[in-house]
Amino acid sequence: MTNQVVIRMASDLKKASTKNDAPIWGKLAEYALKPSIARRDINLNRISQLTKDNDTVVFPGKVLGTGNISHKITLCSFSISNSAAAKVLENGGKLISHEELIKQNPTGKGVVLLG
Repeated sequence: MTNQVVIRMASDLKKASTKNDAPIWGKLAEYALKPSIARRDINLNRISQLTKDNDTVVFPGKVLGTGNISHKITLCSFSISNSAAAKVLENGGKLISHEELIKQNPTGKGVVLLG
């Protein structure tokens, strides 16, 4: 992700946090502004363990394709490997951008923040 994209995403998240009184978006903005070396990775098998069917999940780092996901999720992450994306979609899940995530869940209620 380029610096401009990260700064725009953090700005969008901060605005949504203030506008909707949703601390989750402010927290995500903080994660976005951290140096990329400080960001985490998570494998699909770990996401599968931590979530349930039809959860909306956000991960402020890179999602890797190790393991499988056993149920449908809607996923927003800062980065995702091709194999992880394919596995999420194969299980009927969705990949969405931070803009779509905010639009669908303005207050952040029901969104599972991993990390």
